[in-house]
Amino acid sequence: MSHSIQTPARDRIHTLLDENSFVEVGGYVTARNTDFNMAEKETPADGVITGYGTIGGCLVYVYSQDASVLGGSIGEMHAKKITKLYSMAMKMGAPVIGLIDCAGLRLQEATDALNGFGEVYMSQTLASGVIPQIAAIFGTCGGGMAVSAAMADFTFMETGRGKLFVNSPNAIRENSVETCNTASAAFQSSETGVVDFTGEEGDILSGIRTLISILPANREDDMSYGECNDDLNRTCSDLENYIGDTAIALTRISDNQFFLEAKKEYIPSMVTGFIRLNGVTVGCVANRTESYDAGGLKTGEYEALLSPKACEKAAEFVHFCDAFDIPVLTLVNVKGYQATKCSEKRIAKAAAKLTYAFADATVPKVTVVIGQALGTAYLTMNSKSIGADVVYAWPKACIGTMEPTEAAKIMYSDEIAKSEDSKALINDKAEDYKTLQSSAVSAARRGYVDDIIDASETRPRVIAAFEMLFTKREDRPAKKRGTI
Repeated sequence: MSHSIQTPARDRIHTLLDENSFVEVGGYVTARNTDFNMAEKETPADGVITGYGTIGGCLVYVYSQDASVLGGSIGEMHAKKITKLYSMAMKMGAPVIGLIDCAGLRLQEATDALNGFGEVYMSQTLASGVIPQIAAIFGTCGGGMAVSAAMADFTFMETGRGKLFVNSPNAIRENSVETCNTASAAFQSSETGVVDFTGEEGDILSGIRTLISILPANREDDMSYGECNDDLNRTCSDLENYIGDTAIALTRISDNQFFLEAKKEYIPSMVTGFIRLNGVTVGCVANRTESYDAGGLKTGEYEALLSPKACEKAAEFVHFCDAFDIPVLTLVNVKGYQATKCSEKRIAKAAAKLTYAFADATVPKVTVVIGQALGTAYLTMNSKSIGADVVYAWPKACIGTMEPTEAAKIMYSDEIAKSEDSKALINDKAEDYKTLQSSAVSAARRGYVDDIIDASETRPRVIAAFEMLFTKREDRPAKKRGTI
């Protein structure tokens, strides 16, 4: 039978899912169009294999495009199979995983194909925030299919054969594949931020299994809790050493050192990803000023500033966590906004989006100030004033309107101008300002910080805070939706 032929598209499904769990749906479906001699062409499963199975025992729905059938192009029935899969997944409350290898719209079917593709977009829109959507690109993903991949919650891309583009590289004026391959996994993960994870085919399929294992099945039925066999009271004596690379800090405090970083290659000054605390999945947002590789070598340095892309990256992640009731942990080390002409074009709107994302989220929110927390950039990073439920600070944290030395220069400008030793005076006044207005203690005295905790105690204190917040319910003004 034509629908049982082994192809790379079918192999990917069997590798992804639990052994012998895949059940195909619509295996006998073929194209209906007869124009352009289409009746003479065989289109097994109409170029897309659809069905359901399990990952770690949890139900998932999968479609896998078959490039051996008209290049995996989307025709009328191809699209209908995907929309039917979405309909089933929505009824059952289970994730949809799309394995993409698609030449684009099937030209022979014209408006039938176009309409079908639009219905796929509609299915994705209705499913957004209801069930997780994952896209994985193994071949071509161009034009409208790139939009579909970008509508997914998380996007994986194979580094070798994967191509993701709205306009192919050579169709862009003054560009070519040789000078800048805008369709490559490297470009789409580091420059555009569309792709969350990259790797070889095996790594991608394994990564999807890991992601599914920690995500809720849908917005109401949370299957993401697991047993925790790590010590809930475990301290991390060296945690303060990782104030620069918060990806390592998050790894250290997580159950069994688990950390899945999303968009790792995109704007590394902002960390987004998932950890586990007492078996519960927690979404994390953190500022980063340094990055190190597995061998401990420094690979990058970044200013403790919010950039437009960093704000948008974090806002998108917080919206996802809020949609699926995933608690959010924020590690703060920020002193202001990026000051460049390019940044100034977008920073106000981007910072507004991140401020809104944190303030609008009703999930449990815990913030730990690990370094600097200055000015309105701190407010944007999930401060108490925009709705953080619990705020902790490490003892050396600096919390205030601006860096103490700069504040002293402004406040005591007349005295400094008359002083014979202006440097000493500035240092003295800065120290006074820090103690009175910018220390963790001064913030705690005013109720803006709930407690000052030793860095080593971060794991048990944060776990306790999230346990306390487990039954959190928060009413908001009635409205259809916000507009920010």
